[in-house]
Amino acid sequence: MDREEEIRLIIGLGNPGKAYEQTRHNVGFRIVESFAERNGFAFRHASHLVGELALGRRDGKKVMLLLPTTFMNSSGDAVGRCVSYYRVPMDQLMVVCDDIALPVGSARIRMKGSPGGHNGLKSIEAHLGTEHYARFRIGVGNPEVGELADHVLGTFLEKEKPMIEEVIQKAVAVLELWVSAGIAAAMQAANAQSQEKKVSEKKSGEEPNGQNEKTSL
Repeated sequence: MDREEEIRLIIGLGNPGKAYEQTRHNVGFRIVESFAERNGFAFRHASHLVGELALGRRDGKKVMLLLPTTFMNSSGDAVGRCVSYYRVPMDQLMVVCDDIALPVGSARIRMKGSPGGHNGLKSIEAHLGTEHYARFRIGVGNPEVGELADHVLGTFLEKEKPMIEEVIQKAVAVLELWVSAGIAAAMQAANAQSQEKKVSEKKSGEEPNGQNEKTSL
């Protein structure tokens, strides 16, 4: 791929290896993998980027997908290498990650923000030298009891699995919209879906889990 051409770079955060595949922390991986499958992209190992890379086209645009193989806490190494090598402007970058501050099944896009307690986002900010990049935050809920590390490295409850499968498919559609129509349209779609979920929960009498915006990523 010509590095001078315009690129849409989508990065999913997670930990490599089968032991982590279904954990809450790996929802970013799962969404980007689903995007690849739906659009016919194939991943290959890219040692120079420390990650798995997939290249393709959608809606006349070049799209690059990256899954860092550095483990979550060092995600910025792979992201920094990819952004630098392909000269990707910050407005053409989208990072997909889990967020404990949002309830399971919800999603939100932000143009910038502090990493909060998310070590993957901390690493990315350190390597890019900025917090001004889009991040697609997928709710995985806050632990009611126990350690945070155990929560994000644990799997979803049986009752949560249908919700996470649904949000993965919706997130892929939002990413496709981002590629074709830009960030404003993608934000409207993602944030509208999150609002619809809140309304649905209120009507059903459910209490959203882990919805503390003070700890938003």
